[in-house]
Parts: sequence; C-alpha cells; structure tokens
Amino acid sequence: MDPARVFCATLWAKVDEQVERLGHLIGILPGERLDWVPPMASAWSAGALLGHLLECLAGFCAVLYASAPDRLEHFQSLRGLQVNHRCGKEEALTRIAEYRSRMEEGFGILKDSDLCRKLPTIFVTDGELVLTLLLGNLEHLINHKHQLFTYLKLMGVEAGSGDLYRFRGE
Repeated sequence: MDPARVFCATLWAKVDEQVERLGHLIGILPGERLDWVPPMASAWSAGALLGHLLECLAGFCAVLYASAPDRLEHFQSLRGLQVNHRCGKEEALTRIAEYRSRMEEGFGILKDSDLCRKLPTIFVTDGELVLTLLLGNLEHLINHKHQLFTYLKLMGVEAGSGDLYRFRGE
C-alpha cells in the first residue's frame, strides 16, 4: 500500500463497506413498499428515504471534487442528478453504483496529507478539514442506512445484524 495513502485507503474501505451494505438493504426492500411510511410524525416514505440516501453519497462526491477540482472536473456532471426525491429501487441501485465508482476514483487520488487541508463550506466559510467533511458524510450515510434498516424491520422484512454490518472474517 502506498505509504502516502494508508489512511485514505482505509477510510475508503470503510465507506465502500457502508455503500455495499446500503445496496444490500435496498435489495431486500420490497419494491411495492416504496410509499410505506413508518407510524411517526413527519416521517419520509421508503422511496423518499432512497432519494435522500442518494444525497448522502453525492455529499462524498462534492467533498472529493472540492479537494481536487483540477483532477475531478468531470464530477461536475453529478450536480445535475436528482436527489431527495421519491426514488425506485432500480434507480437507487444504479445511481449508487455510479456514485460508488466516482467515490472510488476520488479516494484513489486523495493523499493522507490532503485530509488536513481546509475547504470552505456554506456552513463554515473559514473552512473545515477534508477529513472532518468526509467523516461527517460517513456519519450521515450510516445514520440513514440504519434508518432504512429500521424501516425494513418495521415492515416485517427479515433483516438482522448481518444485513446491516459486514463482519470481519467473512
């Protein structure tokens, strides 16, 4: 492993694991249940949650683009893709594969030293560390992945820890 990329490669492996498990959970979501809404105030439908999960992945791509705009200019095309909409399973899985591919590319050029650079954001104009932004996006993704898992359980879908996590040694 490239010594200048040890942490970035490790972080990418964890992000990729979360994206893989997300795809798995979407795969077991009953397609006819996209309009299902849990019994709580202001909850999203399952299809709206899928659309929001796309935004979670787009957030990674935005950070990666901002960290290397000269090398990832083609990421700009992702801005035109719809997020936060009622999304079907096939669309979600196709788009997740596209985001995953771009994220792998972006993490592939990121060096550990890049993680200490500050990028201005709409929330913090003085900038936040690339690492902080990537970890924030990972937290966002994991929280909504778990939300999908909870939806599946409430729907009565057989889902357990092995659907949510990748266990080491498997």
